[in-house]
Amino acid sequence: MQQVSRSFDRGETFAVQGVNLEVAAGETLIIVGESGSGKTTTIKMINRLIEPSAGKILLKGEDTVAMNLVELRKKIGYVLQDVGLFPHWSVYDNVATVPRLKGWAPSEVQERVEELLTMVGLPYGEFRDRMPAGLSSGQRQRVGFARALAGRPTILLMDEPFGALDPITRDVLQREFVSLRRELTLTVVMVTHDMMEALLLADRVVVMREGAIVEQGSPSALLRTCRSDYTSMLLGTPRRQAQAVEELVAQRDR
Repeated sequence: MQQVSRSFDRGETFAVQGVNLEVAAGETLIIVGESGSGKTTTIKMINRLIEPSAGKILLKGEDTVAMNLVELRKKIGYVLQDVGLFPHWSVYDNVATVPRLKGWAPSEVQERVEELLTMVGLPYGEFRDRMPAGLSSGQRQRVGFARALAGRPTILLMDEPFGALDPITRDVLQREFVSLRRELTLTVVMVTHDMMEALLLADRVVVMREGAIVEQGSPSALLRTCRSDYTSMLLGTPRRQAQAVEELVAQRDR
């Protein structure tokens, strides 16, 4: 991203302003910030769900504005908090969406769907014909991951993918996500408001506030030292949580 901005009112105010950001191949970059900080608008501009008002977004050196929109989105997987499965399609048909759009042979589509459902812990024979309404929230999220990966994208965008899950399912899927992205060597750009999640999953954390990048760095670097009071405030929650757990353990062991 090169000086990327987005205004929804013809330049009077900006949801994102002057963002410069480079993501390395194979990196997991997580954007954090409060609601309204511009983080979701930022990732939606990557696959042109929202068009930038100014600046350039380059994918392997090519300006995404000059790329065919369908071809661009075929290269980028997208995982949403509410999953967004097609409700009247089976699990199989949902996961098969992008391979079919790419013109894969039916046998290749079936092989890919079976491979991915197995990979995300949903046995093919048991789940292929299930409908989204008959799945738990965790199972729907797993199908969402499988669908996002089905076309073999090199880039995966994730918008609060674990936010609606219960704590146990969230923890399980977070750990499985780490294994998946290592196995598939994915480049991931993820949005979350949960600083603890960002620290645990990211190679690099980008902190946004009021449409601008406040600070960025590896989780360990941000924990050692941060320049921004805002970042310090965001880091305060996981630190307090960790301290509270340590105190509870100490009390139990007395």
